[in-house]
Amino acid sequence: MSMKFIKRIPTAEEIIEQLPLPKHISSLRDKRVDEMRNVFTNQDDRFILIIGPCSADNEDSVCDYIEKLAEVQEKVKDRLLIIPRIYTNKPRTTGEGYKGMVHQPDPGKKPDLCEGIKAIRRLHIRALSEFGMPAADEMLYPENYSYLADVLGYIAIGARSVENQQHRLTVSGIDLPIGMKNPTSGDLTVMLNSIIAAQSSHTFIYNGWEVDTQGNPYSHAILRGAVDFTGRNIPNYHFEDLIHTAAEYEKLDLKNPAIIVDVNHANSMKRFYEQPRIAREVLLSRKYDGLLKKMIKGLMIESYLVEGRQGIDENIYGKSITDSCLGWESTEKLIYYIAENS
Repeated sequence: MSMKFIKRIPTAEEIIEQLPLPKHISSLRDKRVDEMRNVFTNQDDRFILIIGPCSADNEDSVCDYIEKLAEVQEKVKDRLLIIPRIYTNKPRTTGEGYKGMVHQPDPGKKPDLCEGIKAIRRLHIRALSEFGMPAADEMLYPENYSYLADVLGYIAIGARSVENQQHRLTVSGIDLPIGMKNPTSGDLTVMLNSIIAAQSSHTFIYNGWEVDTQGNPYSHAILRGAVDFTGRNIPNYHFEDLIHTAAEYEKLDLKNPAIIVDVNHANSMKRFYEQPRIAREVLLSRKYDGLLKKMIKGLMIESYLVEGRQGIDENIYGKSITDSCLGWESTEKLIYYIAENS
């Protein structure tokens, strides 16, 4: 047998018992999630920013970053609802490289998934407890959701996962806002079909149980650009792309139609420094057209304390070890611009 069984992973109940969420923090988290839902149901006209490091590689530097976000959030609270990115799972196209804190709580050491699950829960709890900000994470592994079900504020389904049926069915049983990215091919029908599936009820197997779900009315679209057959990045944030997506979306008569635009990844051609320019263009398109004004609810931005990226062994505090990010100075200026122009 080629699969080596290393050790049993603790159940979600066991991990939550070891690392419980205090009741007063749970109430704070629920209040913040209600605010997010209200944006997606048009009861709150604030603009959403899902913003933070490409990957959460170090608890202290991530929390130092979120502390800065929390200070800015207080200043722009009437215009923006900021959701920090705490991405603890990283999809790798070839399976090689750093896969996130859940695999390696210390990027310089070997994988340890038992400790990784504890580390990501501790980080999410710390962000909530110290800064009152439930975070966004990517659902790379649907079965891991149960370890974070009581702490998350927002979930993204990545471009490589959005066509997977288990991801779609799991989303249908979660009551958080969940963004479904267009696949790397850029095929909008894949993304829209995933939203249809996520908003529908299902019966399926989840973590050893037969479960029923009622559908998630807060599931929505994320545009992140595409990659053509030659490997060239193709953006989908331009006005014509947004109008086409909104029109196709509207035809489906889904609940709470909404679009988040990811201004990095293929949309920026992997040029992280283009994110402010792209954000400005999206805001201008949103002002120009009534349908876009209604449907585009926010932006997804990658930023960290220090601009760019580094090798995993360079140890520059607050600098990404995965995709390149904006630095804090550029980020702060961009947030204030978005607040004034959203």
